[in-house]
Amino acid sequence: MNRYSLKSPEQVGVALAERIRGLRLARGWRQVTLAERSGVSLGSLRRFEASGRVSLENLLKLAFALNRLDDFDALLEEAPASSLAELEATEAGPTRQRGKI
Repeated sequence: MNRYSLKSPEQVGVALAERIRGLRLARGWRQVTLAERSGVSLGSLRRFEASGRVSLENLLKLAFALNRLDDFDALLEEAPASSLAELEATEAGPTRQRGKI
């Protein structure tokens, strides 16, 4: 099953920044408060909220400070089987494959 996103990486980054900002504001925290609690520099947090650009490490630190780190557990998990044949192949174990372009 092919899944294609209609959003660009930049759009996803901006949406994540909006969610982080919303979570911060819901707690009544200023940017400086979240920066201190997360260990992310205030400049990096400001840039993230303005542009959606942030390192993965800083995103995870922000999520941890907001008690939302568990939201990343399912990220990039293999999709569940959509047919009996896929389920049987999964139960048989992974097959080794080389990367292909």
